[in-house]
Amino acid sequence: MGNNYIFSLTPTFTQGLLLGQLSILLILALVLKYLFFLPQSDESETPNFHPFTKPHNSSRTRLPPPEADIPPRDAESANWFNSLARQIADVYRAKLQDGLEGSEGNEVARAQIEAYANEIRPRSFLDHITVHAVDLGNSAPLLSSAQLVDGTRETSALTSVKFHMSYADSISISLSTAYLFNYPMSSFARLPVSLTISLDLFESSVTIAPPSSFAAEPVITISFPSEFTLNLKTTSLMGSRAMLKDVPKLHELIEHQVRRVLTSRGTWKVVLPGLGNVAGVTEKGVQGGGAKSL
Repeated sequence: MGNNYIFSLTPTFTQGLLLGQLSILLILALVLKYLFFLPQSDESETPNFHPFTKPHNSSRTRLPPPEADIPPRDAESANWFNSLARQIADVYRAKLQDGLEGSEGNEVARAQIEAYANEIRPRSFLDHITVHAVDLGNSAPLLSSAQLVDGTRETSALTSVKFHMSYADSISISLSTAYLFNYPMSSFARLPVSLTISLDLFESSVTIAPPSSFAAEPVITISFPSEFTLNLKTTSLMGSRAMLKDVPKLHELIEHQVRRVLTSRGTWKVVLPGLGNVAGVTEKGVQGGGAKSL
């Protein structure tokens, strides 16, 4: 009968193996919980280092390909459009800063971006997002090498314009949050994450298609392809007491999500005043693939 006990004073090999595995799992759980995770009761505790890196201006001096190397018959200058785009970008920055300048304007922009980030965050596994600093940049996308592109071979076909776009700026954001672990129980632990994301370079071709006189809702269509160049710089810290710095997988995940959003919203439709309404164009865009209406 004594041999039927699971545990005895003289443990067998199987009993020792089970105890060893349980000990390893227990030690691993304790290390993760008390070195990397934060208990749910310590929500006010945040990492005391927020990796905000101010981009160097020297890396923002890239220029689009020189237009002088392209025959005048194949391409035209887009300097007039670049000047207009720069003024439009300045208006958006001013609106985001509520018309204020300096530190006051930056604080207004930071608060608005933080409110929007917490509005769209997945609350089931992501804690409150705190935005520590933002840099809205001081430049705008540069267009070059304007070329006329025929849509079809029909005589009544509309002709679109194709540009090369290059955008290099100091735009960046620094934030911190925590990943929520709900297993084995709800709010089991929190993994603090602090990161800074900055844009290094975005390059792509852009096509502008004129409206059709036969369309029920005439719009100007602006689109770029799914293949483009996107270079992001990411610095990160993960953990509470023991921190992991600049995890490559986190950088890949962030860049993948940014690419996915840009690809899904790669088409904008500008409604012509007096000839259409945004609601009608938006409904058709949802049915046909989800274009962004302006």
